[in-house]
Amino acid sequence: RALASTNRDQNRNRNLRQRMVGNTPVMRELFEMVEKVAPTNSTVLVTGESGCGKELIARAIHDGSNRNDHQFIAVNCSAFTEGLLESELFGHVKGAFTGAVEERKGVFVSANGGTLFLDEVADMSLSTQVRILRALEDRRVIPVGGDSEVETDVRIIAATNKDLTIEVQEGRFREDLFYRLNVIPMHLPPLRDRKEDLPLLAGHFIRTRAEAMGHAASE
Repeated sequence: RALASTNRDQNRNRNLRQRMVGNTPVMRELFEMVEKVAPTNSTVLVTGESGCGKELIARAIHDGSNRNDHQFIAVNCSAFTEGLLESELFGHVKGAFTGAVEERKGVFVSANGGTLFLDEVADMSLSTQVRILRALEDRRVIPVGGDSEVETDVRIIAATNKDLTIEVQEGRFREDLFYRLNVIPMHLPPLRDRKEDLPLLAGHFIRTRAEAMGHAASE
C-alpha cells in the first residue's frame, strides 16, 4: 500500500510539472506549493494579471487532488450579468424569470465532488457575493426562484486580476468573503518578470503544436 501511494504521488507530481512550464525560482516555488496544496480540500485564491495562466494553476491543483475523477468547471464571473451569473452558479427553477422554461442545475451542483474555478471574482456584485459566502459556509445552495436548499460538495479555487484588499477597503468586495477565499493565496507573476522562462515556453508550444499536427517534436 505504501508503494502504491508513493507511485500515485509521483505520477501526480509528474502530471503537475507537465501541465505548468517554468524554471525560475518563483515558478519552482509556486509548483512546490501547488503540489502540497493539491491533495487538500483547502480553498485557494490565485492572483495575477489577465492572461498569465491562473486557470492552468487551478486545473493543475484539481488534477493533483483526490477530486480529479469528478468535474472541473470554470466560470468567468465577469462574463455574465448579475442575474445570469446567479443562475449559472446556483441554477434556477422553472418560471423563475422570463425565459426560464425549464429547471436548470447550477455549476455548484454540476461540480459536486469536484472543483469549481471562479475566475474574476472581484467582478461579482455585492449581492452575489453574499450568496457565494452562504454557499461556502453552509455547503448548500438555493436555486434562483426556489425555496429548497440543495447540498453541494465542491472545492473552490478563485482568481482575480485585482487587489482584493483594495477592493475591500473601497467597499466593492466583502471582507468576510475575502477571508473565506484567501485561505491559501498564490500569486502568478507575469512573464515579463520571468523572462528566463521564455525558451522553455517556446519549446513547449512548439512541441504541443507538433504533436497536434501528428509530428514528433524533433521533426
